[in-house]
Amino acid sequence: MTSVATSPVRIDQLLAAGHTRSFEFFPPKSDEESATLSATLSDLETLEPSFVSVTYRGGHESRQRTFDLVTHIQRGRLISMAHLICVGHRRAEMRQILENYLACDVVNVMALGGDIPEDPDLVASEFRYALDLVELARDVGEFSIGVAAHPLGHPRSPDRRSDRRHLAEKLRLADFAITQFFFELADWTTLVQELGELDVTKPVLPGIMPVTTLAGVSRMAQMGAAVPAQLVARLETAHAAGGPAAVRAEGVRAASELCEQLLGAGAPGLHFYTLNRSTATREIHESLFGPHGVRRP
Repeated sequence: MTSVATSPVRIDQLLAAGHTRSFEFFPPKSDEESATLSATLSDLETLEPSFVSVTYRGGHESRQRTFDLVTHIQRGRLISMAHLICVGHRRAEMRQILENYLACDVVNVMALGGDIPEDPDLVASEFRYALDLVELARDVGEFSIGVAAHPLGHPRSPDRRSDRRHLAEKLRLADFAITQFFFELADWTTLVQELGELDVTKPVLPGIMPVTTLAGVSRMAQMGAAVPAQLVARLETAHAAGGPAAVRAEGVRAASELCEQLLGAGAPGLHFYTLNRSTATREIHESLFGPHGVRRP
């Protein structure tokens, strides 16, 4: 019997078919990190996510690690999405990267602008914004393209109105957006509403990252997503009652509550920032969907 070749699954197709559940990883830098990620992938694969994504910080070494991990995942049972950062790259170089992914049946990419590299050898760039990369990916092939969204506005945006205009421009050409992590339902609903006022209704996947330590409160603020005072108070009360373990449990509980609210408000899916660990993500996922991935009533 002659086998029939099947086309790689696109994330925009998954979103059109229903809710998605996705996990994000970063490529390991050491044997220890590789072992941790391997265990995490094996554990979370049992939850049958819609897709997984792999980040990329820029530079040839990081780019290769991302490529190796994405293509390794794609050869298995999971659908993968590759992050791409265009700042610090030449167009010909980025075109080759995109063509290499297509050759490996990777058709899902996350088009990001990125920060100016610290390495002076990497500063020369033929890109300014993520929109430039979206346009190039559209020219290269049949990609399903995601872009980043910041519910509170991009750190480099002068104001929220201009941030929303730039995001709307990206999303008109891309297929979907994934948000930076946030902690209140209104952050997502307001973002979607403001995009709708600009006649953009593409899916916006909320990014979820639980706060599991008190130290994480300041780290998340440094990453551009301040933890609301109400949640900080919950975590501090938990710490006073039961120490670090209680803080972790309360953080997971708060993230699960946010996920329930988002799904109830019509979010097209949930995207979990795992930090290459499976335990908190699994706990949140199972609180929502049970051990078999079925939404709890």
